Amino acid sequence: MKDLFSIETKGIFAAKGNPLTLLGNQIKPGDAAPEIIASDNTLKDVKLSDFKGKVVVISVFPSIDTGVCATQTRTFNKRATELSEDVVILTMSKDLPFALGRFCAAEGINNIHTLSDFKFSKFGLEYGFLVKENQLLARGVVVIDKNGVVKYKEITKDILEEPNYDLAIAAVKELL
Repeated sequence: MKDLFSIETKGIFAAKGNPLTLLGNQIKPGDAAPEIIASDNTLKDVKLSDFKGKVVVISVFPSIDTGVCATQTRTFNKRATELSEDVVILTMSKDLPFALGRFCAAEGINNIHTLSDFKFSKFGLEYGFLVKENQLLARGVVVIDKNGVVKYKEITKDILEEPNYDLAIAAVKELL
């Protein structure tokens, strides 16, 4: 694997106004979506290719145990009901899978799949969301079409900002 830890992007993400550095490739719409491997709530490895033939939404956040991240997860769980069976919504963070499972059970989250990048940081590095300063993921959304091509990507300007749910869902609906 190429050394994605050496690729740094500055000036696009901050925490409470303090600039942070993102590591890895900055994928963009039109790029082939890199394969990822992450852990589900049972520690089972899950790959992006497991969802081949579906439109994939990846909701990315730093930690489920913060207010904005919890809101983002609840919102995508609710918005999933607007979409067809041809769409799968994944969440991605560096949380331990058990914390994600606990949150989903307590909140009745059952329309999305929670994944953790805690083992390999593969998603964070391949998609350019890994924050150098704290090894968490930046907040944002990626939409991938049925052919594995990135169609939409947002990284919020600040960790406290929610992603633009309407733009992400509109990008999904254009693919159906």
